[in-house]
Amino acid sequence: MRTMRHLLYSRWLFGLSKSPNVNTSVSSQTRLFSTTNSCMTIMPAWVIDKYGSNDVLRFTKNASFPVINYPNEVIVRVFAAGLNPIDVSMRGGYGSATLSMKRDPLNIKQSGSEFPLILGRDVSGVIMECGLDVKYFRERDEVWAAIPPWKQGSLAEFVVLSANEVSHKPKSLSHTEAAAIPYVATTAWSALVNTGGLTKDNCTKKRILILGGSGGVGTFAIQMLKAWGAHVTVTCSQNAERFVKGLGADHVVDYTAGPVDEPLSALEKFDLILDNVGGDTERWALNLLKPWCGAKYVTLVTPFLQNTDTLGIADGMLQTAATMTTKALKHLVKGVHYRWGFFAPSGPALDDIREMVDAGQIRAVVEETFSFSQVPQAFEKMEKGHARGKTVVQISSGGEDL
Repeated sequence: MRTMRHLLYSRWLFGLSKSPNVNTSVSSQTRLFSTTNSCMTIMPAWVIDKYGSNDVLRFTKNASFPVINYPNEVIVRVFAAGLNPIDVSMRGGYGSATLSMKRDPLNIKQSGSEFPLILGRDVSGVIMECGLDVKYFRERDEVWAAIPPWKQGSLAEFVVLSANEVSHKPKSLSHTEAAAIPYVATTAWSALVNTGGLTKDNCTKKRILILGGSGGVGTFAIQMLKAWGAHVTVTCSQNAERFVKGLGADHVVDYTAGPVDEPLSALEKFDLILDNVGGDTERWALNLLKPWCGAKYVTLVTPFLQNTDTLGIADGMLQTAATMTTKALKHLVKGVHYRWGFFAPSGPALDDIREMVDAGQIRAVVEETFSFSQVPQAFEKMEKGHARGKTVVQISSGGEDL
């Protein structure tokens, strides 16, 4: 199924490249790439009109209904939306410079054109409308997806996505459970597979260290790595030890008992380290890797967006490139690889993850659910930190009855 999906996507790209005069404009009366004649123009959603604290969240019944602009897009009716720390950060303006450039690369629109902005990076729901070139999905298919930060999010009744970002939802999960997985799963997949080079075929008996294992990315990574046969060591607080061991962690180090570098240094060295913590961990963590064996340190805490927010796009990217190059060369001479990991939306990755979920190898970890009217309370809960799983907002109750 995944191979067929890639073939269909490649055929779409090839056909588009041979048709330079395709008109992709969309008027308010007609959606040229639609397969249905939906006439909705507004929908309920939680939006922000400026960056700030929790009081900038505003509920409206008049948010713009999403429009299919490209033939490979789909409109999804949202049944459940998952929240992530990046939603809290984006509410405060984190990454706004880079994300604005991604939304408007030619800088045609005025500053602030992203507003009203809808947050929410996880979605589980049902496809309501397909672009004309979408072959892998049909209307009423149950799907899940991780939404790129530069797109409108899932705290709304409907969202538009590229078909290549969407995957069929695991049959074994409810929409509420499914909404807890996509963003952390694709982030962990990008870090461990795309950057770290791990696969289910080469992971057996490899020693993996996860710094900060009780959050969303950590809890998913533990389960995926154990399903692939790795030996997993995790750092977390003492009250989360039983929780992460229940997910499959082989060894747990309590960071509240003192500096974790000392007990970790007494262990056998690692093939890969996934860092969800950042801070001063880089100072000692790379010494825990096996030298000259291709071992990698992958951190998800990078200065990229902070640099572009502070210095601007051009200077921020130059500073980021210089920092990355310096650190990579510094550790390469010691025989270990230093890498940055980033979220990458991927429907094909979610296809593989769906198979593991339905096989019982990965389970959803939902810490708390909120109703659509309780979105501000959900953000307040997220801001407290120390999560033991995901926070999910139930947008529509209809999804659990399909």
